[in-house]
Order: sequence, then structure tokens, then C-alpha cells
Amino acid sequence: MARILIVDDSPSQLLGIQRIVEKLGHESITAEDGAAGVEVAKRELPDMVLMDVVMPNLNGFQATRTLSRESTTRHIPVVLVTTKDQDTDRMWGLRQGAKAYLTKPFSEDELSEVIERILQTIDRPPATA
Repeated sequence: MARILIVDDSPSQLLGIQRIVEKLGHESITAEDGAAGVEVAKRELPDMVLMDVVMPNLNGFQATRTLSRESTTRHIPVVLVTTKDQDTDRMWGLRQGAKAYLTKPFSEDELSEVIERILQTIDRPPATA
């Protein structure tokens, strides 16, 4: 089981993504904007971050760049989950340090596949009984 931070300013998107994450058997943590997301990530050190882009205070590109450059959080993979669907947005997001980019609307299967694929690439200590 992984701990996944979901950062989105839309309550309905937050709940929808949270439902999928928990259905996969993972624990979810949430934050309502990029600035809060950075703080929660630093405090909780989740296994993964699912980050919206268009948010107040600190947008997802800025938050992703901050997390990917901080020594304490750079190991945490960030997946951008956003309505911004231009190739330039995708390229910019990946240049900020995102490991994957998923555009809204997405299917449950699409999000599940991205989560599981990214989690397979990280080194996590084995769960203790």
C-alpha cells in the first residue's frame, strides 16, 4: 500500500481521485492548492503526488518544480493530472520534474494504470507486519 498525496482545488475532482486511489488499496492524503500540497508533501513524505496544474497560490507546475528541487522531496514522483492538454503544457510539466502527465477528463482505468506504473518504478521499503 502506498501513501498518495492528491492536490486539487476542485472538491469534486479531489473526491473522485481519492475514491480511485483508495479503491486501488492505497492511502490518500489531500491538499487544496499547490502551496498546501508542497507543505503536506514535506511533512508527510508520501510515495507519490497527483498534482492538478490550475490552482490558486502556487500552480501545479510551480509546486512540482519546488518538490523536484527540494532535497527532502525530490525522490517523490509527481504525476500532473490536469485539463491543460497542449503538447507545450505536457512538455513544460515534464521539464518541471513530473514523472507523468494525465489530462482530464480521464477514465478510472487510465488513472489506475498511471498510478501503478509509477509506483512500480520507485524503491519502497517492504511493508512490516
